Parts: sequence; C-alpha cells; structure tokens
Amino acid sequence: MTTFDKREQGFEAKFAHDEEFMFKATARSNKLLGLWAAGQLGLSGDAAASYAAALVTDHLESRTMDDVVGKVSGDLAGKGIAREQVAARLQECLHQALAQLEADRP
Repeated sequence: MTTFDKREQGFEAKFAHDEEFMFKATARSNKLLGLWAAGQLGLSGDAAASYAAALVTDHLESRTMDDVVGKVSGDLAGKGIAREQVAARLQECLHQALAQLEADRP
C-alpha cells in the first residue's frame, strides 16, 4: 500500500467517524428537544418519552433540522410558542448534545 493509499484510507475513516458523530449528535439533540416540547405540551412519563423517541425515529434518515422545527412548532402552535423559539431551542439542544458526546469520548 502506498503512502497515498494510506492517507486516503485515513481521510475516509475520519469522514465516517465525523458522520457517525454528527448522526449521534442530531439524534440526541432531537431527543432533548422532544423532551422539552413534551413538557411544554404537558406530557410526562411514558408519553413524554414516546414523543421524544418519535422525534428521533420518525423518518430518521430523511428528516432535516427544518423538518424537526416545523413538526415541533406545529405541535406547539396552540401554546403560543413561535417557530423561532423552537429553532433557538433546537440549537441549544444541539450544543448540549455535542458537549455530552464530547464528554463521553475516551
């Protein structure tokens, strides 16, 4: 194997690792947002956990952050919570998820 091949393999491994890390961060931030939204909706216990889990698992591969914000803001529209507030909360959740994942790294 040439040096170029080793370098290419290293870049591919880093790309795969980074993609997996962002997938985990997105899933965790969606769960955190779901738990927050469930609280805003007056859900608790299993109902809150189910709401958060659905936010993570529904359309797992094709859902964008905008889709998540749209879903949650639609659910919270009757509570007077604006889309911008939901988007800001999702950003906070993403930062929190990244910090948690960084802390979990060996």
